[in-house]
Amino acid sequence: MGSLVEVIAKALVTRPDEVQVSEEVDGKNIVVRLKVADEDIGKIIGKSGRIAKAIRTVVKAAAIKQNVRVSVEIVEEDE
Repeated sequence: MGSLVEVIAKALVTRPDEVQVSEEVDGKNIVVRLKVADEDIGKIIGKSGRIAKAIRTVVKAAAIKQNVRVSVEIVEEDE
């Protein structure tokens, strides 16, 4: 799931070399954390969170095929 998020994020940002994705697996639950450059955070979130919601929807659809639950977290630099 992390590779899917990474491909989507790199296509959206201006600094794809700074995209970092990490996964935390706990049984059938997967938490994917996405970290991008400060200047690209708005491009990942989008207006009213539309892009972030679309990314989560695509990832959840892929997760259903693998019978797992996935949540995507967007991490800001200062966290």
